[in-house]
Amino acid sequence: MSGGKPIRLRDFVADRDGWLYAVSAYDNADRVGCVLRYVPDAEGARVDPRGRRYTKYDFEEAYALIAATKPRYLDTLHRIPREDVTRVFKPEEEIGAIAARDSRVRRLTEIFAVPPGAVGCTGSLLCGLDNEASDIDMVVYGDDWFVAQANLRRAIAEGRIAGLSDEMWERVYGKRVPEIPFEVFVVHEQRKWNRGEIEGTYFDLLYTRSYDDLAAAAPGHGEVIGRATIEATVTDATLSFDSPAVYFIDHEEVSRVLSFTHTYSGQARAGEEIEAAGVLEQHGGERWLIVGTTREAKGEYIVSTTLLGAAGLR
Repeated sequence: MSGGKPIRLRDFVADRDGWLYAVSAYDNADRVGCVLRYVPDAEGARVDPRGRRYTKYDFEEAYALIAATKPRYLDTLHRIPREDVTRVFKPEEEIGAIAARDSRVRRLTEIFAVPPGAVGCTGSLLCGLDNEASDIDMVVYGDDWFVAQANLRRAIAEGRIAGLSDEMWERVYGKRVPEIPFEVFVVHEQRKWNRGEIEGTYFDLLYTRSYDDLAAAAPGHGEVIGRATIEATVTDATLSFDSPAVYFIDHEEVSRVLSFTHTYSGQARAGEEIEAAGVLEQHGGERWLIVGTTREAKGEYIVSTTLLGAAGLR
């Protein structure tokens, strides 16, 4: 299992049938929380470096296939028993090989300028199943993520790399279909400095916890209380780019807001006022508001009312 290192968010794993899954959780000790992405298929459009063909599965298709063929894996995420995992793909271990064959990835690692072992590349590039239409999913671990973010922001300001074009913003918005208007979405996204374009290709800068911080990852589901919309002050946004994103807040009933959808990661900063809508859960003596309880996150959102006020959008 890759030198005994824990399986963590944004790794990929293969099961006994060679099906490839994106790891989507931190609690992977007994059963790996993941989502099916690629299945071997002689007629598949994706081809790995050894000439094996695969078909890529979207979210809904993947769940339908697992339900029909491997129902024992079916859960909120796909949950694979550790004994069924035959290979672990680790972004930070494969980054050298990926950068060697892809000049865009090599250039991004140079721009991020973080220590070896702190940066990786996940998604189709990690599995060797990328094609000309593939986005680039870069990942940086722990506090080094904020170093990479600052260096990326500087590179965009200096014109060494491109931010997103208007056309690309519209593409991202159309893909996410969030519950907030386009102009509200963009004003939040533009200050996150976690994406851009390189040689015409879209890339993400994704956060994952360092190995030292895995034990502190958020626990699972609590008791559902109901739906709520709240206004609160963010007291700590250190983990706001994690998955789930975590915002600690000052509110009379709710202690934190969690987002399980990437749309609302990094959405607010410490000291800002937010409005958030989602599902209330009881976690011991605390109540948490959960955003992204479904794939589409209908009726659920987080916005910084402080930012919207400053931008004249409120």
